[in-house]
Amino acid sequence: MADVITLGWRERLALPQFGIVSLKAKLDTGARSSSLHVDELETFSRDGETWLRFVLGLGRRSAHPVQCEAQARDRRVVVDTGGGRSERWFIRTEVMLAGKCFDVDVNLTDRRHMLFPMLLGRTALAGRFAVNPALSYTLPRPAHPMVNKP
Repeated sequence: MADVITLGWRERLALPQFGIVSLKAKLDTGARSSSLHVDELETFSRDGETWLRFVLGLGRRSAHPVQCEAQARDRRVVVDTGGGRSERWFIRTEVMLAGKCFDVDVNLTDRRHMLFPMLLGRTALAGRFAVNPALSYTLPRPAHPMVNKP
């Protein structure tokens, strides 16, 4: 357990695959899976595989939506906090948090009514991080813009 880093219930993380260097996320040990807000989502086929084309919603202050593509990993039913069930697409993407880079399965959904565009669930946190609910934004704020321009 010596390698486990203690973080707050909300932190900023990066999604390098999509050029995002800073995104507010809720670290939620009560949620099994991780979720990412998308404004638009469509499926398409590439080399016989299912791919997803989506627009990332980065939060209320973001002026530039991010157009993304990722291979679909799975589609399964997710139960939300209110007990509602919905079928969601999952992708696998790299997350950078607290100096660690790791792959996470993330479902794509509409989180526009949530405070955070991303929720990092216990499957992604397990063995890497402990969450102290009394802490918030324990990591230094990145000095970069929200999105890296290619």
